[in-house]
Amino acid sequence: MKLLYDFFPLLLFFGAFKYYDIYVATGVAIVASFIQVAGYRLLKGKFETMHLITLGVIGVFGGLTLLLHDDTFIKWKPTIVYWLLGGATIGSHFVGKKTAIEHLIGKQISLPDHIWVKQNLSWGFFFLVLGLLNVYVAFYYAPELDAASRQEIWVNFKVFGLMAITLVFIIIQAIFMARHVEAADKSKEDRKSTRLN
Repeated sequence: MKLLYDFFPLLLFFGAFKYYDIYVATGVAIVASFIQVAGYRLLKGKFETMHLITLGVIGVFGGLTLLLHDDTFIKWKPTIVYWLLGGATIGSHFVGKKTAIEHLIGKQISLPDHIWVKQNLSWGFFFLVLGLLNVYVAFYYAPELDAASRQEIWVNFKVFGLMAITLVFIIIQAIFMARHVEAADKSKEDRKSTRLN
């Protein structure tokens, strides 16, 4: 259910684009992001950081898209969000005792410290690469096509391509972590049995 809630603005953006155009879709996404943030606050009594980042970026870049009637700005929005996430994730190596990924899922699973570092770097660089991929598809892919066709390719890539790439990456990371979760659990059990003896 939370996954659907997280993708709520994106799904509405896609629907509005298919029935209207990029400008209506951008306006819908701005409103949907605001509703998402306010709704989460009402339901949970707190703000979700990712929702706030997305609202801030879409508010600025979506607002410029509508104000200047130029879809360049909305095309930059995913890249800015991914690069902010990538920078924050990699930057967490230098601030605090835990990495961003360990803060995010460290309560659910136990991993050795060096694996948390690898996971964090993997996610940080993954976000940076997603930002570059978005720039490529938005501005450089299939230059021989007309603007409307390129716009449609970008919207489809933004909604389905980036989501599919992220899902594959999550599966790969989960498989990698599963091996180390078992090792971490075994190491904890060994330490407990040593203390008891």
